[in-house]
Order: sequence, then structure tokens, then C-alpha cells
Amino acid sequence: MARIVPVLDLSRLEQGASEQRTFLFDLRTAARDVGFFYLSGHGISAAEIEEVLDASRRFFALAEADKLAIEMVKSSQFRGYTRAGGELTKGKADWREQLDIGVERPPIPQGPGVPAWTRLQGPNQWPASLPELKPALLAWQAKATAVAIRLLKAFALSLDQSEDAFDPIYRGEPNHRMKIVRYPGRHSTGDDQGVGAHKDGGFLTLLLQDDNKGLQVDYDRSWVNVDPLPGTLVVNIGELLELASNGYLRATIHRVVTPPAGAERISIPFFFSARLDATIPLLALPEELATETRGPASDPDNPLFRDVGTNVLKSRLRSHPDVARRHYSDLLATGAAPV
Repeated sequence: MARIVPVLDLSRLEQGASEQRTFLFDLRTAARDVGFFYLSGHGISAAEIEEVLDASRRFFALAEADKLAIEMVKSSQFRGYTRAGGELTKGKADWREQLDIGVERPPIPQGPGVPAWTRLQGPNQWPASLPELKPALLAWQAKATAVAIRLLKAFALSLDQSEDAFDPIYRGEPNHRMKIVRYPGRHSTGDDQGVGAHKDGGFLTLLLQDDNKGLQVDYDRSWVNVDPLPGTLVVNIGELLELASNGYLRATIHRVVTPPAGAERISIPFFFSARLDATIPLLALPEELATETRGPASDPDNPLFRDVGTNVLKSRLRSHPDVARRHYSDLLATGAAPV
């Protein structure tokens, strides 16, 4: 049986004009038909992969008090630690513990007329008992950013745009975010929701998996396993590329199934997005592609906004209601929160 989720080698971009054209066709096809692919040839070494996985395991092995000292509810930027069951997908608890970090930038001063999404910019929270975690995760963030930018330029070329078509809306201050995630095992008769079915909101997600299964993608209304392949990253497109391509590229629904009792799964998703102050353009696709567009698949219960900051804030408020209540109660009380 042919592999449903294909493997693409990013190094093909530098193997001459003919190979580049073939890669761009394969990239566009994978993103349109499946929405997910494995990425090899990304330039991140096996040692660097093992280093960030090891740092993640050491964080989750900390005492609960050390992790709760940087609990996300203390951060108006939605940064920090979340216990298993503390994040929601479509109103239902996800069974994973995680640490969210974003770009290290100073907070934006608040005042009348300042958009609410500006509160999302600010510092991360780091565990005092594991000082080596910060350089390890920031190093991974830098490596993943470089890969994501190469891919985003390739996507622009695959849509017959200039390779810098997306530069104006991410250059300088991209809003990337990452998590380190631990899925604890659960008895097979319990709820198997590691993460509920959802789409990602940015441009691209680059996922590093350990050796344990769990990720599934919705393909033709069936769940297909995206099992780990050593040395690869799993890539899926997000809703910003869906918006920009008028639905030619489609963000794909996916989920994570909880590992069996006695097992655990470590994963590190990296979400590359546009600047928070950006507005997503509608690309002028060539006729042969434009005739195949489907329009963005906007869920009436979860509408898409072209204003990036509004879209991100909407997602964060829904996923972490405890943070919303503590830091955004003014928006909730006045009905000004994006929904």
C-alpha cells in the first residue's frame, strides 16, 4: 500500500532547476491532497534532535511544584506550564502536560485604543530548577524558524508567486510559538483524547516526535496514523496559508490519541506564523490554480480572521479559559473578546 503521508526531502531545493521544479510540484500536491508530509533533508542533526528531546524529558521529570511555579495562568501572554487536562480543544480537556514558549520580546505598553492582541507579546516563563532548558529550547526555536522560512518561500514558489511573497507579513517579528508536550499513558477503557481534532492557525507547523505513536490526520474522513520516522519532522499547513491561497491549500484536521497505559509520548510542535500586526493577503494565483480554489473552510463556530493578532487571541482565549478569566476579564465582561 502506498504511503498516504508522503516524505519530502527539503535538500532537493538546492539540487538544480529541474529537481527544484519537481520538489515544488510535490510540495504543492502534498499540501493540497493530504495537508501533512514528513520532511527530511532539513539540516537539523540527529544530535540536535536528541538534545531537545532530552531537555524536554528532564523538564517533565521535575517535581510538580517546580512546574507549577511557572504555570501558564500567571502569564497574560499564554506562556508557561499547563497540567494534563488544563487545555481545551472544542471545549473538551486534552490529556497532556506541556510548556508553551514564544518569542522573547518586551511587553507592549497598554492604554486606550491599544488592540487587545498586543497583550500577547512579552516574556516566557522558565523553570528556575532547570536553567539549561532555556538555551536548549531557544536554540531549537532558531533552527525550526530557519527551516520554516525555507519552506514558506518554497510554498510561495509552488503557487507561482515570488519566493518573498510572504516576507512583508512575517519579516522582522514573526509570531512563532512552540510547545514541549508529554502525553501520559491512560488505561485503554478511558478517554483517548490526547489532543482533540483541530486545525493549526499559523502558516506552518513543524513537529518533532519521539519514537511513540499517536498523531493521526483526517484523510478522506478516515483517521490515518502519522507514525514517527527517524530523522524527519512532520509538517502541516495552517489556516493562514489556507486564507492566502483562497482554499487552494487546505489546513487539515488532526488529533493525537493518548498512548496506552505504561507508556508516554514526547512531542515538540513549532508553530510558525505572521507578525501579530499583519493582515493576510489574498494571493493572485495563476488561472490553472485559481480555478481549483475552494475558498477557506471557515467553521461558523470558529471563524477565520485575516487579522493575525485577532485570530491568535481568539484561539488562545478558547483554549485556556483560566488565563482568559485572569488576564482578559475586561474583554469577556464587555463582549469585546474575539470569538
